[in-house]
Amino acid sequence: MQRWNGWGDESIVYALGVEALAFLGERLGPGTAIADASFEEACAQVPASRLAPHPLIDTTPAARVRHALGQSLPDWFKLRHGRIGAVPDGVAFPDSTLQVRQLLDYARQACVAVIAHGGGTSVAGHLTVAPGPRPVLSINLTHLCALGHLDREAQLATFGAGVYGPDLEAQLRAQGYTLGHYPQSFEYSTLGGWIATRSSGQQSLRYGRIEQLFAGGVLETPAGTLTIPTFPASAAGIDLREMVLGSEGRIGIVTQATVRISPLPPFEAFHAVFFAGWGEAQAAVRALAQAKLPLSLLRLSNGAETQTMLTLAGHKKLVGLLERYLSLRGCGEGKCMLMVGVSGDEKPARAALRGALALARRHKGVHVGRPMGDKWKQGRFRNVYLRNGAWEHGYVIDTVETAVDWPRVAPMMAALEQAGRTALAAHGEQVHAYTHLSHLYPQGASVYTTYVYRLAPTFEDNMARWRSLKDAAGAAIVANGGTISHQHGVGTDHAPWLMAEKGELGIDAMRALLRQFDPQGMMNPGKLLPDAGGPS
Repeated sequence: MQRWNGWGDESIVYALGVEALAFLGERLGPGTAIADASFEEACAQVPASRLAPHPLIDTTPAARVRHALGQSLPDWFKLRHGRIGAVPDGVAFPDSTLQVRQLLDYARQACVAVIAHGGGTSVAGHLTVAPGPRPVLSINLTHLCALGHLDREAQLATFGAGVYGPDLEAQLRAQGYTLGHYPQSFEYSTLGGWIATRSSGQQSLRYGRIEQLFAGGVLETPAGTLTIPTFPASAAGIDLREMVLGSEGRIGIVTQATVRISPLPPFEAFHAVFFAGWGEAQAAVRALAQAKLPLSLLRLSNGAETQTMLTLAGHKKLVGLLERYLSLRGCGEGKCMLMVGVSGDEKPARAALRGALALARRHKGVHVGRPMGDKWKQGRFRNVYLRNGAWEHGYVIDTVETAVDWPRVAPMMAALEQAGRTALAAHGEQVHAYTHLSHLYPQGASVYTTYVYRLAPTFEDNMARWRSLKDAAGAAIVANGGTISHQHGVGTDHAPWLMAEKGELGIDAMRALLRQFDPQGMMNPGKLLPDAGGPS
């Protein structure tokens, strides 16, 4: 059963060990847990639905609470404190594209706002219900999950857009293929959600981001049905796929998506390399990205993240042995860990790995082999459960991510970490901040910063701390020339900084696009462009 007020499956627990709690206590002070509101208390707040009875719509409080919010930190505060706020008036679970079309027509005629819902994993406020006079309908797409067509010759597969990551991969693997798209939310996010938010998977170096994988599909909009054919490439004007990618449910609902797939790799390996400090590490990964070796993964943790991961890993004796060995090799305090991955036919994959390790050695990297890489792969979708474990001990975890060209990477990292410390210092609190480069490009890298700090006793104080941190981080991103989002979309949380990136003319063009497909402004109002659309 999926948690209603936290991350993932209720049966999976990320327990913080003694060393981890001591580590956090030393840096932040002792955490104090709060009593969470119950699901029954949350449901008791739900007002009567404003929707007329409809055979496809569930208006029970339980369904409406479960579709009211996503997984951002303010969403968690609302859920955990029992301050849910506005909820959808009903939830529909269509079984076909035809039913989605019927629901949109109904919503248009009844002046109902619509929020598309996939796995509910948004960390940017995509699912928040904007208060207003219009009833709100959440359309859950997860019943549209089947593999409809597989073209082996063209290596294309068509799915219902509500398919979860594991189900998509299972259906492809049964046929000898993979999509290779593995965001950290993989277990609970959906194909349609990846498209709508321009998702990036952990092995995008080989398989590409979702914009490289999305080949075409069907979008149901208030103005009609948009069918996007597949081509290997086209010079016929504006690419319709680009209007759908990153649209965040504002122009319509993706019901079918055709994606570019790859044969299952017969060989895959992940290896760890350590560097003495950030200077050597960044130079090495830049050289690796620009060498364009056929790797599937490069992920570089700075010194603070490396130390945090080694501490939270447990296995104190084994980690101690590793650290003594690394110290003898010149990697002591401030050491940085790089994860290198290869996927594909064994001979060329091993050759790429040898090339990458040789290049890393030229930058004084210390290769420690495959075991840490295997451990990373085993836990790559479990580490996010740390949010649940930290909360239980009175700590909260939030993240921001951006992307910049290489000259700005180190300044951006420093600015984001300092922004968090300065913002929480104003509240008399400390922050443990750490960063990794999650995706590497010849031109630059994504910069992904995590903040850990203490939970406040009240909802108001928690929201105030988050707002201060978010404002400071957003300002740091803009000041240092970064995109406001590399892989999580805009939603409501990142919208205040979109103008700085797109410019007034760009924002006006986006507004015009939304009006073309959604003249009434009924689709996910308040997201991406808060002041766009029609009446609310």
